[in-house]
Amino acid sequence: MRLAALLALGVLGAGSAAHAQAYQCQVPRAVSVPDVAREGPARQVPVRGYTLALSWSPEFCKGREGRAAQRMQCSGRNGRFGFVVHGLWPEGHRTWPQWCPTARKVSPAEARRNLCMIPSAPLAARQWVKHGSCMVARPETYFKVTRILWHSLRFPDMDRLSRQEGLTAGAIREHFLLANRGWRADAVGVHLDGRGWLEELRLCYGKDFRPTKCDARRYGAKDAAPVKVWRGL
Repeated sequence: MRLAALLALGVLGAGSAAHAQAYQCQVPRAVSVPDVAREGPARQVPVRGYTLALSWSPEFCKGREGRAAQRMQCSGRNGRFGFVVHGLWPEGHRTWPQWCPTARKVSPAEARRNLCMIPSAPLAARQWVKHGSCMVARPETYFKVTRILWHSLRFPDMDRLSRQEGLTAGAIREHFLLANRGWRADAVGVHLDGRGWLEELRLCYGKDFRPTKCDARRYGAKDAAPVKVWRGL
């Protein structure tokens, strides 16, 4: 399935279990989107696939609950979040494209539209400039593609899994596959911090937007690796 075909299916998946990852999400009326300065070299290489990076919000928010920059995601005033989109990243051959030339910016309306999926307008703006600019011509198209992939997903009960003795990265992959028919274990990257706490899932797609084997960089922890899941309590 190519990009145009995926966009044609954009109405599918609405109301899926992805919404359950943003419990009682309340979007502020006014959203400010900062300018994004390029960090690092521009790299324009052919796109060979994609990574959908999904942050485990309780872990990210640990210690950030009172920070103004993370108020939407971490304060609890705008809802509680589980997995959220960190970004949709194009992949190349042994590298990745980044910071492609663009004069287009994420509008406040577009950032606001996606806040229950990406609960940070500055993050959304940065993901567009660094990654989305190497995929499509407009930020609205980039976020539409991201929403289609996001709404196609279902997630395991992470609260229950977090209480499981002997939890491993392989068990997380297994439960993700049980929730998502058509996926394969080697397409599900599990990323942990240095102390074994779950930070992200990185889902690997081919150029046709079908699950494909992750390389070692994206695959992360091996199946036997012990995992701890912070519940945000």
